[in-house]
Amino acid sequence: MADKPVRADKATAVAELTEQFRSSGATVLTEYRGLTVSQMTQLRRSLGTEVTYSVAKNTLAKRAASEAGIDGLEQLFTGPTALTFVSGDVVEAAKSLREFAKANPLLVIKGGVFEGKAITAAEVNRLADLESREVLLAKLAGGMKANLAKAAALFQAPLSKTVRTVAALQDKREQEGAPAADAA
Repeated sequence: MADKPVRADKATAVAELTEQFRSSGATVLTEYRGLTVSQMTQLRRSLGTEVTYSVAKNTLAKRAASEAGIDGLEQLFTGPTALTFVSGDVVEAAKSLREFAKANPLLVIKGGVFEGKAITAAEVNRLADLESREVLLAKLAGGMKANLAKAAALFQAPLSKTVRTVAALQDKREQEGAPAADAA
C-alpha cells in the first residue's frame, strides 16, 4: 500500500511536466552535473521570470515528453537532466543559457524542443545567435517605413513634375511676353 501514494505523486509530476511541455514556447535540456546550489540559483536568476528551470527524473520527463507528443528527445535523457521551460522570448533564454555555460563549463546544453519539434544543442546555439524579438521587429518596422517612404515619393513624383512643368511654362510665357510689352 505504500506504493500507491508514490505512484500518485509520479502521475502528478508527469502531468505537470506534460503541461509545461505543451504550454512552453521552447524547452531546453541541460546537464548540470557539478554545479553548486549557488550556481544553480544564479542560473535561475539570469534566466528571468518567464523561464522555469527545474530538475526532473529522466523517466518521468521522458514519459511527459511522449504524452505531450514530442518525439526525438529519448537519447537526451541520460545523466542528470534539468529542463528549461521558456514561456517568454526563446532567443533571450537561449542567450542566457549559452552565456552561463561559457562562464560555467559544467553546464552542458544537450538539446531541446522548439515549436513542438526536437532540436539539437547546435540549433539551440543558433537560436542564441539571433537578435532579440524587439530588435527584429524594429528592423522590420524600419524596412517597412523605408518602403512606404519610397512609395510615397514615387506617387508624389508625377504631381511635382507637373507643377514644375507648369511653372516652367509660366516663366517662359512671361519671358516671351516681356519683349512684346517693351516693343509696344
